[in-house]
Amino acid sequence: MTTVVLDTNTVISAIVWPQSTARRCLAGLARRWYAVAVSAEVFAEYEDVAAEFQPRFPACNSAGALAWLRLKAKRVDPAPLGKRRSRDAKDDPFLACALAARAGFVVTRDDDLLALGKPFGVEIITPARFLVWLREKRQR
Repeated sequence: MTTVVLDTNTVISAIVWPQSTARRCLAGLARRWYAVAVSAEVFAEYEDVAAEFQPRFPACNSAGALAWLRLKAKRVDPAPLGKRRSRDAKDDPFLACALAARAGFVVTRDDDLLALGKPFGVEIITPARFLVWLREKRQR
């Protein structure tokens, strides 16, 4: 089973916007089409950003969604990257998590991560492209 690391923008979009592409990506996780990995730092960022968004979207249950994701996720200790890899240092924990988990993908809409292409053999793709990959995988 392919392991994936979800960037914070993907997770928050999935929580806040039920009709989003990101939410459809998480539906694949619920169907066990892939596994997700997180490190403590990655999950802490999910929680921090969800807490920032919660007052603006009081009807969404970010705590419940994050609790579900915590249960589904494989916890890993981040791999050392050596030097900074992304233009934005806040993105490196996602790369370190993906490397440690031997992930196939990091799913994001972050241009700084997308610009990296395929560092360490981990493909950085958008949620829309990941959905295409999931569909193609299911058709095989």
